[in-house]
Amino acid sequence: MQQRIHYMKIAPDAFKAMLGVESYVRDSGLEHSLLELIKTRVSQMNGCAFCLDMHTKDARAAGETEQRLYLLSAWRESPFYTERERAALLWAENVTQLPVGGIPDEIFDQVSRSFDEKALVDLTMAIIAINGWNRLSISFRTEVGTYQPPKAHAK
Repeated sequence: MQQRIHYMKIAPDAFKAMLGVESYVRDSGLEHSLLELIKTRVSQMNGCAFCLDMHTKDARAAGETEQRLYLLSAWRESPFYTERERAALLWAENVTQLPVGGIPDEIFDQVSRSFDEKALVDLTMAIIAINGWNRLSISFRTEVGTYQPPKAHAK
């Protein structure tokens, strides 16, 4: 598929706004590994090939295992994720596909056991950001496969 619009060039201020949210999330104090799992899982749910390519490469460059990446879509059935990661994945799925009537209290309560209020806001901002990037990449058919992780993340 051919890219429809190079949104970074056509609307640099919009791109800059998205980068501002991304910068906030990166500096929020949430673990890089957790953020990459969230970005990958949300991108799986949304079917965003560009973001899946990017975030699995970034996760691997930061030391994530192949096994955890392969089993991410089945995280509930896999023993390889921490309680905090499971809470974040649960929250990510619910924020990405908001249930009618909102997220149930029992899910909020479960996630709140692993994240304080500030961290939960930050996690939600991370989920909002990747959903936004997914929608840009899918809508405008960002070219898949060209992304290379920055050297700073490589071990």
